[in-house]
Amino acid sequence: MFYNGRLMSLNRLIDAALNRGGEGLRTLEDIARFILDDIELSGSLKGLRHDLRVVAAALWPAGNVVWSRNTEGDVGTQIDTPTEHLRSSLASVAAAATRRAAEAIRSLEEVAKLNNFAAASDLERLRYRLYDLGASVERRLGTGSSQWRLCLLLTEAACQLPWRQVLEAGLAGGVDCVQVREKHMDARSMLDRVGEVMDICRATGVPVIVNDRLDVALAAGAAGVHLGQTDLPIGEARKQCGRRLIVGLSTHGPAEAVAAAKAGADYIGIGPIYSTSTKPNLTAAGIGRVAETLPVIGGLPHLAIGGITPELVGDLRAAGAQGIAVGSAICGSPDPEGVATACLRSQSAVHP
Repeated sequence: MFYNGRLMSLNRLIDAALNRGGEGLRTLEDIARFILDDIELSGSLKGLRHDLRVVAAALWPAGNVVWSRNTEGDVGTQIDTPTEHLRSSLASVAAAATRRAAEAIRSLEEVAKLNNFAAASDLERLRYRLYDLGASVERRLGTGSSQWRLCLLLTEAACQLPWRQVLEAGLAGGVDCVQVREKHMDARSMLDRVGEVMDICRATGVPVIVNDRLDVALAAGAAGVHLGQTDLPIGEARKQCGRRLIVGLSTHGPAEAVAAAKAGADYIGIGPIYSTSTKPNLTAAGIGRVAETLPVIGGLPHLAIGGITPELVGDLRAAGAQGIAVGSAICGSPDPEGVATACLRSQSAVHP
C-alpha cells in the first residue's frame, strides 16, 4: 500500500511537471508565432514541445499519469507569491515562461534518474535547448520599445537656430523621440549635452536616445542608445546595459534587418531612403527599402531614415513606414516646429 501510494504521488509530480513544461513552452511558442511572426523560432519551440512529449510518453504512460491527478488535493495550488501575478512586459512574460518550463523539465530529469539514466540525459538536452530558445525570444522582444512616429536627429552643426530652440520647437511640433547625434563631441561634452537635452524633454516625457555612445547613454541615464553596423554589436551592448536601455540599430537592407531582430534590437533604422549629407558613402535605396524590409521584421518598431522631408513622408507612409527619423529638414529650418508638424500631418493624411 505504501508503494502504491508513493507511486501515485510520483505520478502526480510527473503530471504536474509535464503540464508546467507544456504550458511554458506553449507560451513561448505563441509569442514567437503571434507577436514576433518568426516562423523559424516558432517551429523550433513547437519541435521542442513535441520532443518533450515523446520522451515523457516513453517513460511514463499518459494513462497512468493522468489517473493519478488530484488537483483538488494539491497543496501547491494554495501557495502564492506577491510577484506571481505581475508582468512588466512581454519580455518578462517570456522570461517567466522559460523559467517555468525549465524548472518543470529539471524535475522530470531528476525523476528519470531513478530508473532510466539515458532518458534523463535526453531531458537534460531538451532543457539546454530551451535555454537557448527562451533567450532568443527574450532578445527578440527587447525592452518593449514604442513605435515612435517622429524622431528628431539633433545635431548642433546642422541647426540654423540655436540647438535648444530647435529642440523646443520640434517638441512643440510633435516630435516623440530625440536622438542626440554629435559624432565629433568628446565624452564629457556629450554627457553634458545629453543631460541638457534630457532636462528639456523631461516635461513632455519624450525619450532621449544617444547615438553611438553606449557609455554616455548609461552615464546620463538616457532612455537608449542607437548603434551603427560598425559599432559595438548588440549582444556586447546588452552585456553592459542589460534591459536598462532601448537599443536601436541602423540597417541597410533585409539581411541586416533580420540579423538586428535576431540579435535583440528594440527598433531598427531603415535606410538610407534618400540621399543625405550625413551618410554620403551610402547609396540611397528609395522607398523600396521600406517595402522589402518591413515583411521580414514582423512588428518590430522601426524608423525610416535618410534625407526625409515633409514632402516625402506621404510616400513613406504609403509604403508602410510607421515612423521616421528627421535631421536636416528640422534642424536646418528657420521654422522647426512647422516642419515637424508638416511631417506628422503628411503621415496622418495617408492610410496604407
